[in-house]
Amino acid sequence: MKTLFPQSTELLSRTHYPVVIVGGGQAGLSTSHFLKKLGIDHIIFEKKRVAHSWAVERWDTFCLVTPNWQCRLPDFPYSGEEPRGFMLKDEIVDYVEAFAKKEAPPIVEGVSVQQVSRTLEGKFDVVTSVGQFSTDHVVVATGGYDIPIVPAYAHSLPKHITQIHSVDYRNPQSLPEGEVLVVGSGQSGVQIMEDLHLAGRKVHLCVGPAPRAPRVYRGREVTEWLMDMGYYNTTVETHPLGVKARESTNHYFSGRDGGHEIDLRKYANQGVCLYGSMNNIKGTTLEFLPDLTKNLDDADGVYVSIRNDIDKYVAKAGIDAPIEAPFEKVWATDADPLSVDCDSAGITTIIWAIGFRPDYSWIHLPAFDGRGRPEYERGVSPVNGLYFLGLPWLHTWGSGRFLGIAEDAEYLAQVMAKRLAESGMDPLVSQQAAA
Repeated sequence: MKTLFPQSTELLSRTHYPVVIVGGGQAGLSTSHFLKKLGIDHIIFEKKRVAHSWAVERWDTFCLVTPNWQCRLPDFPYSGEEPRGFMLKDEIVDYVEAFAKKEAPPIVEGVSVQQVSRTLEGKFDVVTSVGQFSTDHVVVATGGYDIPIVPAYAHSLPKHITQIHSVDYRNPQSLPEGEVLVVGSGQSGVQIMEDLHLAGRKVHLCVGPAPRAPRVYRGREVTEWLMDMGYYNTTVETHPLGVKARESTNHYFSGRDGGHEIDLRKYANQGVCLYGSMNNIKGTTLEFLPDLTKNLDDADGVYVSIRNDIDKYVAKAGIDAPIEAPFEKVWATDADPLSVDCDSAGITTIIWAIGFRPDYSWIHLPAFDGRGRPEYERGVSPVNGLYFLGLPWLHTWGSGRFLGIAEDAEYLAQVMAKRLAESGMDPLVSQQAAA
């Protein structure tokens, strides 16, 4: 893909900036928006190009699972004709690119940041693929989807069975003939399962502990109820799980064809084979944990709890909303299956949809816990001058989404402005920032 912005020799001719932003996605662009408002000079290094992951690392029928009205990049809310619709992949790319073009940020695409460390003078040394820079503040806006997760035992799978990660899945036609096993029932896994099923492919699904949510309840889109109820403003500090909420899996439902909920029991009735969590591979035999019933029940439990919370809100507020019938299970297994042989079942492809892990190996600073996860409070790292943005539950449930990124970015920009002022440093307002 061609870059959106021609590489600026003027930007690269300087070796120091008050702020360096790593990552030119919606998080990095939103930070730039607020820094420009405050007159703080900065540069963005983007390894690929603006909207790269949306354009290149999603399947053909990918769409948002949250409605378009939740797309609220700073001073650039969704303005199309379907606020209650769900943008398709190309429309998401257009939205992010349009925001970038409007902002005209000081960005250099096609430049990777290879190392960030502290200098003896107390500044940050930023080593990139085009040279070395120094800065007073570094914003890490790279997201948490760097390395696709594939279990170690996947390497024992015989070569005649194709295996790919969800990041490489594009469409049913691109896969070999035969049945397909999708491992993982998070948002990507269930939507890829549905994509294959609707195309007439025989699908198997490993069901993990991901929760699910209703799409429409009591005459209204559930995200609208949750917005009114203040759910998206719930902070990580007030969440029952605290910071452990950052490790939780998102609820699954779909925005496809106008949006609908996903009940895996209904797909089982339609011929999708369900198993519990993948546990091991021995030759062509796949082994599962005996947790299919529990995982389905737990997902339904979350689904019902959301409905119950809406019921309480409706009753307390005295809202006139239609009553719906209680949830009922439409399918259940007699016994949790423990194994399946790929060759006997006709499974020729396995798609790993069990997520990603971030790669912060390029940050040589004491900003991580014992498991390599960044430590921060509202994105502010314990390392003075280092910040993280665009991660789930950075501050609220809306963080990491189009809905909440503006609030998080504005907060960090204000923190940087205050620290620059307290240090007596000139923010070096550039011509571009002042324009």
